[in-house]
Amino acid sequence: MSKTSNHLDILCQRYPALSGLKGSIAETSKMIVKCYSGGGKLLVCGNGGSSADAEHFTAELMKNFEKERPLDQSLIDRLCEISPSRGRFLGEKLNHALPAISLPSNTALSTAISNDTGPSLVFAQQVIGYGNEGDILIGLSTSGNSVNVIDACITARALNMNVIGITGQTGGKIKQYCDLLINVPETRTAWVQELCLPVLHTICLIVEDYFYGN
Repeated sequence: MSKTSNHLDILCQRYPALSGLKGSIAETSKMIVKCYSGGGKLLVCGNGGSSADAEHFTAELMKNFEKERPLDQSLIDRLCEISPSRGRFLGEKLNHALPAISLPSNTALSTAISNDTGPSLVFAQQVIGYGNEGDILIGLSTSGNSVNVIDACITARALNMNVIGITGQTGGKIKQYCDLLINVPETRTAWVQELCLPVLHTICLIVEDYFYGN
């Protein structure tokens, strides 16, 4: 049994309601692996609780999650060359990162965009600044109808980025702009969010295993 299948089976054992999404979660993980293998990055956005999920998800990617991610020896040597005392500490403590940016996290930039240009553009403007062809935008929206997330998805598609939506059951308006959609089978906001977190953790496990598993 592949590690991907194992992680998905465990997810569905713990959360049987997600069993119908095994294929889309696997495809999402595969797309992210391809993005990282090509030197790309993830941009993640959402509002309210989904904003917190965006920060949580990027945190798990940007440092070790469940696997050790030691730096390459050549980088450790370079650190020690620059600072023999501090470089050794850095070489031992720093982890490889899977590049991801949480778009709701930059308060000064977000409020400037919202105030000066328009609230619906708060994520789309950051996509313009951070996004490149081959990167991935992940839009979190419990309803699938968050205008600022939709605007970010449209902008990402224009930049030839891939777009992944993580939503509640209907997928809302966002689904027409997504290459892949994970629509958890709930409509009540809190219950949607309760199912999104284990989905995000499982994606992290699969991707991290690919790059750092034995």
